[in-house]
Amino acid sequence: MTELNDLLKDIETLRENLMKLIEEKKSNLQDPDVIAASQVLNAAIAKYNEFIKNKL
Repeated sequence: MTELNDLLKDIETLRENLMKLIEEKKSNLQDPDVIAASQVLNAAIAKYNEFIKNKL
């Protein structure tokens, strides 16, 4: 389950980075950098969900 652990670590790192970026951008959720970071996090979560779905 190393892949699962790697996915979870990546998701946590991306989440932390997104939160820092939102703070830097003064909570402007429409900033292009925030949107891009959010999309990357969303893709990682989707990959995690697909991984779990395939394992069940």
